Amino acid sequence: MVNLIFQSALDFFSGVKFAEIRAKILFSATFSTVGLKREAGGKWFRENTMKKLIAASLLALAVSTPALADGHGNMKFAPGEGAFNWASYDAYKAAAPKLEGEALSIFGPWTGAEKDNFNELIKYFNAATGANATYAGSDSFEQQIVIDAEAGSAPNISAFPQPGLAANLAAKGQLVPLADDVEAYVNDEFAAGPSWTALGTYKDASGNDDFYAIPFNVNVKSLVWYIPENFEDAGYEIPSTMEELKALSDKIVADGETPWCIGLGSGAATGWPATDWVEDLLLRTQSPDVYDQWVKNEIGFDDPRIVAAIDEFGAFARNDKYVDGGAGAVATTDFRDSPKGMFASPPKCYMHRQASFIPAFFPEGTKLGQDADFFYFPAFAEKDLGTPVLGAGILLAMTKESPAARAFMQFLKTPIASEIMMAQGAFLTPSKSANAATYPDDSTRKQGEILTNATTFRFDGSDLMPGKIGAGAFWTGMVDYAGGKPAAEVAAGIQKEWDAIK
Repeated sequence: MVNLIFQSALDFFSGVKFAEIRAKILFSATFSTVGLKREAGGKWFRENTMKKLIAASLLALAVSTPALADGHGNMKFAPGEGAFNWASYDAYKAAAPKLEGEALSIFGPWTGAEKDNFNELIKYFNAATGANATYAGSDSFEQQIVIDAEAGSAPNISAFPQPGLAANLAAKGQLVPLADDVEAYVNDEFAAGPSWTALGTYKDASGNDDFYAIPFNVNVKSLVWYIPENFEDAGYEIPSTMEELKALSDKIVADGETPWCIGLGSGAATGWPATDWVEDLLLRTQSPDVYDQWVKNEIGFDDPRIVAAIDEFGAFARNDKYVDGGAGAVATTDFRDSPKGMFASPPKCYMHRQASFIPAFFPEGTKLGQDADFFYFPAFAEKDLGTPVLGAGILLAMTKESPAARAFMQFLKTPIASEIMMAQGAFLTPSKSANAATYPDDSTRKQGEILTNATTFRFDGSDLMPGKIGAGAFWTGMVDYAGGKPAAEVAAGIQKEWDAIK
């Protein structure tokens, strides 16, 4: 079982500052089996729990604004004040339908601080329309929404952590297509817009494609973490291309140091960090359509292009000179412990590639942007594949149509809807029209800029695969690969298991 107990979670959700984290994160029996959770979004579930720790630290950095009383409840940010696009709110309010007292039910996976943040956004929608929108959150969302949809008692709007789950409901006729102007907005106003419209497009009960889901809150995986002081002392520059990143790695080795800390250990989920590496590298060595065909099993793991991406990971992870502890330590080092080498004196490594949640495992008191920072995991200049970003996130879809549900989806088109969330922390958007100045701190703003500079976005590939592959054969195969088994042999084994699924 993947076991995650966060002893100080309640402290975080009460607003404890990142520097004041007093409890170590303990991993012991809590959640249900990997298979159950993974089929419904398991790695998202695991990482999302980690993200809640990050959420609290970001919230602590946010600039607080006195609550204001208005006719529809206390608003956290005063209309007309700050860097928000209030004109978009006023325009929406003027054109919005009159929905006085109309109920709107929204259901999703957010609890704790994330729930509170979303409830703040709902206040502005209710004030603009007169509707009575309410949100309910559950850690069992993935299971409950299926039950509710089958029973005909689904909420008006659902927040899906997994595109596959939304697609399954759409295929049963349990999602409502969104308006064409919502799809056009996502396509035109989001960076890498076609990536996002494709992510929200599924087949209906008749097998026809339609647009159902708008992205709402994204996390970024394509990050390399480092210690600015270590780079400054050694005279190293932030690389802007993959060629420069490899050259920097070689330079660090030539200086008698070790460039990378990599760990794949995660209990019964050991191996999953390597899947993110492979997915990121596939997006940097092949066109996005290859990635899309691969996650659908239209291109096999044993395809030479996929094998080559695995070997690209091996260029980092199977090089004794590149990795703290040598290549043999990669599979046995816990991913939660692996970044700690950057903080040693002298440093045991200089870089660590991991998603945005990893600061939860940095030493107590670490200040992001000062003690530790990150840069974009760069693309190959010679490949000319733009600036791809790997990540995950939430998709909002209508599970029961109503005028208020339609109006809420229109509300999400406004810059202010993103900005209210951005300002509270723990929220990223690829929206080009939302003002990045509303992010509460530089670290969050930098991640937001990575999203708005992306030319391609792809959802975590292993989360799009059947659980037996994405949370099984792929994980164990990467452990075997890190242990020295040839990439072609590993890939053939994974593909054999996928082919055996009926």
